[in-house]
Amino acid sequence: MTDTIETLEFSTDDGLGTRARMGLIVLQTDQTIEHEFAQILGAEKNVALYAARIPNAMEVSPDALRQMAIDLPRTAALLPAQFGFDVLGYACTSGATMIGEDRVDSLIREVHPQAKTTNPISASKAALAALGLKRIALVTPYPVDVTLEMQANLQAAGYETTAVATFGQSDDFTVARISDDSILQAVEQIGARDDCEGVFVSCTSLRALQVIPQAEVVLGKPVISSNQALAWHMMRLSGLKTGLTNTGRLFATQLT
Repeated sequence: MTDTIETLEFSTDDGLGTRARMGLIVLQTDQTIEHEFAQILGAEKNVALYAARIPNAMEVSPDALRQMAIDLPRTAALLPAQFGFDVLGYACTSGATMIGEDRVDSLIREVHPQAKTTNPISASKAALAALGLKRIALVTPYPVDVTLEMQANLQAAGYETTAVATFGQSDDFTVARISDDSILQAVEQIGARDDCEGVFVSCTSLRALQVIPQAEVVLGKPVISSNQALAWHMMRLSGLKTGLTNTGRLFATQLT
């Protein structure tokens, strides 16, 4: 052993994420979103994504979803404000619907007042606007009461849900295990109706991203999912205009 430890000189730079720094508040029970975000952002240079997990119940219910409002500020604080985030996303479609999109924004901005915020339901509405869609089919995994709240939210924003279908699951663990084939079949079935212009697949736990390109080819209509729309919206709010070509029509659009 040496008695002398040399002190090295060093320089600093701007660190990771010089194009964009994003923070993601992920559900404790989510098994899907980080994997799908990695697919979308993997080719983006100098873009940094940092995640923190928020406590939530495995059983999906309106009361359990609203309960997350208590933990939103403290979970947002696990993403250090010193990082200088461009945007933070709360990654729960049904949670944002039940808590309220404006309140989600306010709770996150208690900790990150300079950052832009979004969530999957707000992002999906921005995506629908960018794609010029008004009459949509809605696919969810949720119990009927949660699905009805989401339908009402979309209708209040001016979107007509011409068809609604659900896998009827309250167990978030099961939702993440619903197969790609089942999701694709559901999207193609409900999206084939003449009275809808596109399909929205709700829930960050559903593995919908990889079925979107095939479903769009079969239907000849846009298909968006919670994770895809959230990633797209966070990128656009960060000033990024890029996107992979195999992630659906949405990534060819910009914010309106």
